[in-house]
Amino acid sequence: MASVVMDQIMSDIKEAMKAKNSEALLALRTLHAAIKDQTVNAGIDVTDEIVASVVNKAIKQRQDAIEQFTTAARQDLIDVEQMQIDLFRKYQPQQLTQAEIEVLVKQCIAESGVSTKKEMGKVMALLMPKVKGRSDGKLVNQVVQSLLT
Repeated sequence: MASVVMDQIMSDIKEAMKAKNSEALLALRTLHAAIKDQTVNAGIDVTDEIVASVVNKAIKQRQDAIEQFTTAARQDLIDVEQMQIDLFRKYQPQQLTQAEIEVLVKQCIAESGVSTKKEMGKVMALLMPKVKGRSDGKLVNQVVQSLLT
């Protein structure tokens, strides 16, 4: 099955080449290489789900780098990482809002019958397949913890 997102990335690489936007081109080529490494090089077909997973991982890596660069007071590097995050976000599936996550968490809590933080793993096991790729894991964890107090 072909990936619509991968086709869009390839199209955007061509556009960045035509526009001579070297920063965007480097970021897109890096993302494309990471996707190919996870799919073609591993003998797996490229799917939108795999592409979304790689994009989410790339965004998380850049967010972690921003934290490190903030500590080191390197605004120049923070700006580059933030540009890449903004560029990659358009390849992510629509992200859930905190309110949408709370609704899903409440459903999973009701479904599992859990009432304490000690049993949080049961809720997370039910919840994560529903939010995978559509929400930040830290935010999901915070919402679950706040609703299990």
